[in-house]
Amino acid sequence: MNDDKRMSLKVRDLRARYDEAQVLHGINLDIGPGEVVTLLGRNGVGKTTTLRALMGLIRHRTGSVLFGDRELIKLDPERIARAGLAYCPEERGIFCRLTVHENLLLPPVLRPGGMSVEELYAMFPNLANRSATAGTKLSGGEQQMLAIARILRTGSTFLLLDEPTEGLAPVVVQQIGGLIRLLKSKGYTILLVEQNVRFAETVADRHYVIEHGKVVDMVQGGEFAARKASLQAYLGV
Repeated sequence: MNDDKRMSLKVRDLRARYDEAQVLHGINLDIGPGEVVTLLGRNGVGKTTTLRALMGLIRHRTGSVLFGDRELIKLDPERIARAGLAYCPEERGIFCRLTVHENLLLPPVLRPGGMSVEELYAMFPNLANRSATAGTKLSGGEQQMLAIARILRTGSTFLLLDEPTEGLAPVVVQQIGGLIRLLKSKGYTILLVEQNVRFAETVADRHYVIEHGKVVDMVQGGEFAARKASLQAYLGV
């Protein structure tokens, strides 16, 4: 990946609401090129809403989302995707009646530098072996791999991953961890929502803790063990 495609994300006072329900109350984030950063917090504190707001999937949002030198806050999701952000939702969004290969071909290539299907099959050999298999026949881990592979084809360089290990067996969780480290080594930047704190500790450079729609703490990866008590208080684990 060329360095000129690697850009920082600076989020200031991001607020978002669903109709009359205010969910985000001023999120501030700084994510550098090539970092893996997690959003931690209890259920319902605004982690997924943060990803959706960054991607422009929430209509009512204010604040600043600066990607490199480009302001994204007033752009629609398509233009944000063309800027280089990609979102992999918790529900994965696999088209169950389509084959693995057909699912991979669905997203358009939005920017130069996206992986080819051949490159994706090399990275995800399980998907290559099941290329003609319908989405309904895939395991949860295979569906998650397919959901991530699909967005890598678009040319996006900044990945928003929502709960990629949710409901997966420990051996698959390890595979997801290996994949995230591989993508980091290739220059991708990743913002990750994760409930599995032990997993988050193994993959991330930094961790933001969210409560009531605001960032209340930031923990460097190397400080995780020393901060375990305060993290347990935030997360209820």
